[in-house]
Amino acid sequence: MFKTTPYQVIFYEKTGCSGNARQKALLTEYGVTFDVRSLLDTSWDVPTLNSFFQGLTPKEMLNPFAPQLKDGSFKLEDYTKESLIEKMVQEPILIRRPLLQIGDVKLCGFDIPRLNLLLHVKMPTPQNINACLSSDACNNA
Repeated sequence: MFKTTPYQVIFYEKTGCSGNARQKALLTEYGVTFDVRSLLDTSWDVPTLNSFFQGLTPKEMLNPFAPQLKDGSFKLEDYTKESLIEKMVQEPILIRRPLLQIGDVKLCGFDIPRLNLLLHVKMPTPQNINACLSSDACNNA
């Protein structure tokens, strides 16, 4: 039996995202309880978003499956880290998912080794845990 984390865990997802569903299922399997919130419906501001991106490059902050990247209308090289965060406040679909808050720690993306340390669990790293699979039923990245 796995023990639940003593910290409050908040999981910001894109509602209906199959990748986020796989990530939540893995957390649940390992006894982690969490509060799910919509990444797209949350009112973000620059300081709050920035707190999830500490130590990350703009590429590491960006949702590689965002429609704007796929259609070529968004060019990462046109943005500084600061201007990218401002753009993400306006268009949260650009944010790499999930955003996670574990107590006072904030993370961007589903980094299993780091989550294992923070949550005191030993989750494996399934092959497609961070993928946006073409077979997934997802109409907006």
